[in-house]
Amino acid sequence: MVEVYRIESVASEDAGGGIIRRILVRTDSVEKAKERALKVFSLARRPQSRDPEIESVRVLDGAGYEIFSISTRD
Repeated sequence: MVEVYRIESVASEDAGGGIIRRILVRTDSVEKAKERALKVFSLARRPQSRDPEIESVRVLDGAGYEIFSISTRD
């Protein structure tokens, strides 16, 4: 069954905190949503990225529950 997942990029406290970007991903598996979140995280951490410093990326299911997250502290 296809579900919509939200991938949110969260700024560091030094950059003001809060959600910088939200992406909606429609897929049939949690693993594909996790793969996309890892890709978003790696692209956001590049030195040439135009976004403020990203501290974490998280995946939320359709009900709004966090099912996966990755942080610079990991």
